[in-house]
Amino acid sequence: MTHQETRDDHRTLPTIRILLADDHALVRRGVRLILDREPDLEVVAEAGDGAEAIAMARTHDVDLAVLDIAMPRLTGLQAARELAALKPGLRILMLTMHDNEQYLFQALKAGAGGYVLKSVADRDLVAACRAAMRDEPFLYPGAVTALIRNYLDRVRHGEEAPEQLLTPREEEVLKLVAEGHSSKEIAELLFISVKTVQRHRENLLHKLGLRDRLELTRYAIRAGLVEP
Repeated sequence: MTHQETRDDHRTLPTIRILLADDHALVRRGVRLILDREPDLEVVAEAGDGAEAIAMARTHDVDLAVLDIAMPRLTGLQAARELAALKPGLRILMLTMHDNEQYLFQALKAGAGGYVLKSVADRDLVAACRAAMRDEPFLYPGAVTALIRNYLDRVRHGEEAPEQLLTPREEEVLKLVAEGHSSKEIAELLFISVKTVQRHRENLLHKLGLRDRLELTRYAIRAGLVEP
């Protein structure tokens, strides 16, 4: 597919209205040139710092905020947190010169859906904007490596991910309950006492906010522990 054909395809898409914030006017001009040459992207507001970005978001109808991290008054990270609270539907991208894991994790916690390096903005920024509007994360390869390394470090140190609601033993009990095994059968399979099985069942109901075995079974199906 040629570049012209790609441009033609995007003409049929609704225009993505962009708020661009960077404290360097020359950088804003360069980024705006990259974005405005695309038929489905339009910079409708510019800001020179994080506080001005928030003010612009209040007065302009925008779909996407592209924020520099290092700005006066309010940083891009601080602005991202404010914008995420102010306009929950607003997508946020961080555009930065910092290939820095600390900034990366802070940006994701602040609500950013992507992290683009200025050094490769001409290559990555347009794709990142479109990905953000599809609710798809956009990270440069080094950022992906950092996230995987961070996850593996937590696993090695025995730290469970926040979404790991159940312990491995509770998950085992849940699966067997959902498959129709009695407490006695579960106790024999897992080499634990019937009393311990019953305690695990009570913990499961409490943790998951469920009432009975039927609801436990439905949860186990949704979690992929048993087939429907």
